Amino acid sequence: MKKVVLDIETKNTFQQVGKNEPKLLDISLLVVYDYQTDQYFTFLENELNKLWPLLENTDLIIGYNSDYFDIPILNKYYPGDLTKIKSLDLLEEIRKSLGHKIRLDSVADGTLGIKKSGNGLDAITWYKNGEIEKIKQYCQQDVKITKEIYEFALNNKFLRYKILDEIKQFPIETAAWEEKKETTINLTMPW
Repeated sequence: MKKVVLDIETKNTFQQVGKNEPKLLDISLLVVYDYQTDQYFTFLENELNKLWPLLENTDLIIGYNSDYFDIPILNKYYPGDLTKIKSLDLLEEIRKSLGHKIRLDSVADGTLGIKKSGNGLDAITWYKNGEIEKIKQYCQQDVKITKEIYEFALNNKFLRYKILDEIKQFPIETAAWEEKKETTINLTMPW
């Protein structure tokens, strides 16, 4: 199965665009981890045309809050429909198990014992200050954390989260995560 893990950082906030609609936001950059090549790739907004072939050859897009946030934003730029590619939104899987959502930082701390290096608002400030390398490092760390949480859940069938000083464990159903889905998307590639 061809899989990628992705995360997007934006140039602006919901407050700036006036609505809580991800498709109104603009991408500053995104990072993708490709399981096939075992590599991380970074794409700036003006380089997204280089991303499409990678996504079009993917069986599974993995992210954290990706069905609500990342994929709708990407679809604004994509000439086809990325929702036709199977996606795994780890935040949604956690919500199914727990009945509520948990921040990535809490799951990373509880499951992996690591903390994120910043947040999305920091990335917007870095963008305004022209600090693209800081955004890249932050976004790549989020992709790495998401990848490791995905792999941990697959191997252990549970995750943990940290709230205050307490770590709580919960089961996670992974049986359908890697089942292939036939996709019919508008390809941007010339064949």
